[in-house]
Amino acid sequence: MYDYLGGSLGTLTRAKHGRSRAINAENPTGEKGKGGMAASHLGASRKGSPCLHHIGSGETVTLAEIEGPGVINHIWVTVTDKTTEADCFVLRDLVLRMYWDDETEPSVESPLGDFFCCGFGRECIVNSVPMAVVPSRGMNCYFQMPFGRKARITLENQHANPIPAFFYQVDYCLYDTLPEDIAYFHARWRRERMTRLQEDYVILDQVKGKGHYVGTYMALTTLERYWWGEGEIKFYLDGDEDYPTICGTGTEDYFGGSWSFAKQVDGRTVEQNYCTPYLGYPYYSAHDTAVHNLYHNDDCPPMRGFYRWHIQDPICFEEDLRVTIQQIGVGHRGLFERQDDVASVAYWYQAEPHNPFPALMKKEERWPR
Repeated sequence: MYDYLGGSLGTLTRAKHGRSRAINAENPTGEKGKGGMAASHLGASRKGSPCLHHIGSGETVTLAEIEGPGVINHIWVTVTDKTTEADCFVLRDLVLRMYWDDETEPSVESPLGDFFCCGFGRECIVNSVPMAVVPSRGMNCYFQMPFGRKARITLENQHANPIPAFFYQVDYCLYDTLPEDIAYFHARWRRERMTRLQEDYVILDQVKGKGHYVGTYMALTTLERYWWGEGEIKFYLDGDEDYPTICGTGTEDYFGGSWSFAKQVDGRTVEQNYCTPYLGYPYYSAHDTAVHNLYHNDDCPPMRGFYRWHIQDPICFEEDLRVTIQQIGVGHRGLFERQDDVASVAYWYQAEPHNPFPALMKKEERWPR
């Protein structure tokens, strides 16, 4: 059988049977022997086309279109986070989509930043196995993405202004065949600007078919005081209705933390950020660091970003899947129902076809508070 699983320490000694290719602005088709051909003032094949220039407002560009069978192993992108002081949410305004084989509906649809665990239109350092974000806005994805006949990746600019430069690379391998039971990568973003009392926030629903859930990114903006993290995550599997098969013990527990991530600093309770291979809390801010204005301060509702990768513990389903999380807090008076602003990206693999996603929110509704 072909070793289509790519590289890991456990498989480096095995012969690889793929044909390595890469697509970027220097070689937009990934064709063999056609990389780095564009000329610059330094001469032929001297960094003549390092990026896509001037992606117009409202324009959709195709980053990659690949004939299969094959597997995408790595995606890297970087872009500015603002074009003016007023237009500072580029990472929420750019929409990333991926299509497998002959799909007309995307299997991946997310604001660019959130897909790479950078919600709120802001960058942060992410140090995990499938996602890594390094200074400044070097965003990397290592989720493997197989395709039988074709892969197509697009970027839509819903930002008010042109994007002056977009740098990217898609690294993949071509194969003669892939296993018949191969599962396809999916990711979907959603948001509730204010959750409903006593109703769980839905991370993912309407998933039909066989597959496995592999990760959650959550961008939480707290709108009420006191501790926010008592809500339990629930996985409804294969016909579960009133009660799920898997129910967690709390929000900070799901993301691998405990006791509110807290330490004491000068008599104050302070949360601690962290990144690990499979789970993390990489972002916290209660300030608008992107804009300075002479007439208002930089206060904003507290923003927290979390990731949890189910790589060693995938959530397997045979027929259907629904994922929700409660909005429950606690204070001196005990547990209470909360209403917060929650956005999320769900990541999973499944057999195609998949149910079409609901329409993505307009960009103004995606902007952080």
